[in-house]
Amino acid sequence: MALDIDFVRGQFPAFSEPSLNGQAFFENAGGSYTCKPVIDRLTRFYTQRKVQPYGAYEASRLGGAEMDEARTRMAALLGVEADELSFGPSTTQNTYVLAQAVRQWMQPGEAIVVTNQDHEANSGPWRRLAEDGIEIREWKLDPESGHLDPQALEDLLDERVRLVCFPHCSNVVGEINPVTEITAIAHAAGAFVCVDGVSYAPHGFPNVGELGPDIYLFSSYKTYGPHQGCMVIRRALGELLPNQAHFFNSDVLYKRFTPAGPDHAQIAACAGMADYVDQLCDHHGGPASGAVARGAFVHDLMRAHEVELLQPLLDAVKDRNAVRLIGPSDAAKRAPTVALSLEGAAEPVAAELAKHGIMAGGGDFYAVRALQAMGVDPARGVLRLSFTHYTSRAEIDQLLDALDRVL
Repeated sequence: MALDIDFVRGQFPAFSEPSLNGQAFFENAGGSYTCKPVIDRLTRFYTQRKVQPYGAYEASRLGGAEMDEARTRMAALLGVEADELSFGPSTTQNTYVLAQAVRQWMQPGEAIVVTNQDHEANSGPWRRLAEDGIEIREWKLDPESGHLDPQALEDLLDERVRLVCFPHCSNVVGEINPVTEITAIAHAAGAFVCVDGVSYAPHGFPNVGELGPDIYLFSSYKTYGPHQGCMVIRRALGELLPNQAHFFNSDVLYKRFTPAGPDHAQIAACAGMADYVDQLCDHHGGPASGAVARGAFVHDLMRAHEVELLQPLLDAVKDRNAVRLIGPSDAAKRAPTVALSLEGAAEPVAAELAKHGIMAGGGDFYAVRALQAMGVDPARGVLRLSFTHYTSRAEIDQLLDALDRVL
């Protein structure tokens, strides 16, 4: 079944906002529009539940119940247990806390594998552990294609490697990495796995339980929700790592790695992301029950729509003079996050596109290591055109016309 784009856009107030009329949003990799169920839940919490949650009085009890609902429903969508999902201020902050726990757990001389394909959030915190005697091994991307070769990972693994960190897909390369295959390789060598899903999750929530990594991180403000970092830590690793929270929370898995006080309202509002998945599933005649099955149905709807719209964009830029497409030119192999290396600086080109109603960005997007590895000057940056399932064919046409005019 094809995605009903009119129904989808009807769930996002931004598309009926007069100030945004005529502007096509192509900077979704930096943060998505927020869906109405999330806005409704956030508004309700701030107006009816803005008290300390989990108390005996009704407003407090309901506030706590809504926070628990968000964790339970989102964990079910992701195919994990409710207490294996934590919420924190951001994915970067969550990763730094995890790195602190890993620093205490590992011994000098043991090793972590990182990539140079990553956004800095899933690279920098781990690399800093070298200061404590942890060996950092870099799994390098191919400088021409940006591809991460699983065989190259195997060559880095031995009994000293305790953790392998890599992205589900890079925020500039866009290629979808085979998480299950890579996880199996790492697990066979005795290592745990940490996956940065920030650039993948906006295109359909993954079944983390089926994929198999021990840690999976993404940002809800890129998945139509509030500004929170979502962090799955499977029980086997979560109970092994030292507690990073208050000592009296050490026996609660979802609290062990969130030392900051929770943002009650934003956590509660995350249940709106599950509401939205349910709306899409029901509207399109998906499975009537089973959170994983319903989530998978919506994931596939989103991806099919994105692939259909992405291929014309890739075809339009892949052979253009003075433009280098970063990553694969086959839409089925990548997320709709398209980075273009130009002859000059990218930011002025993004400014020119804005004059044609295209909201896009130019810069390094915190992927400095990846750009350097592919021979792109981070100071010059790349033009990044990123969209998601609520993007329409008309907006793609608007983008292609603007690119013809500007490039």
